[in-house]
Amino acid sequence: MAENRTLTAVQGITVGHAQDGGGGTGCTVAIGPFVAAVEVRGLATGSRELDALSPLHLVPRCDAILLTGGSAFGLAAADGVSRWLEERGRGYETRAAVVPIVPAATPPPPSPPSGRSRRDAWAWGRVRAWAS
Repeated sequence: MAENRTLTAVQGITVGHAQDGGGGTGCTVAIGPFVAAVEVRGLATGSRELDALSPLHLVPRCDAILLTGGSAFGLAAADGVSRWLEERGRGYETRAAVVPIVPAATPPPPSPPSGRSRRDAWAWGRVRAWAS
């Protein structure tokens, strides 16, 4: 049997993926917790909470990382991942609530996502978190 040399070989990290062929988009979520870093290159990239990956940031770790298609609309999938984590009490503890830290990024798409994909992006994130 071949050795697992993928991200899922790291103990405590799970990965989920979904794609909508008809909508021309998809997303992949890696659920930790873990410490990570980022470098952004290119034009017209989209992101959310990438500052949380800085070693100077208040939070010591992130709970998941989302890579998504669908341009800026796809970033809404992080809402679904955050909801899923919050329901399980996973996140950064504050006085008010547990706040999941979910940095997300998307490249510019080759074509605009379909209307259905834009409306359902948050749900895709929830499904991927659940499936991981």
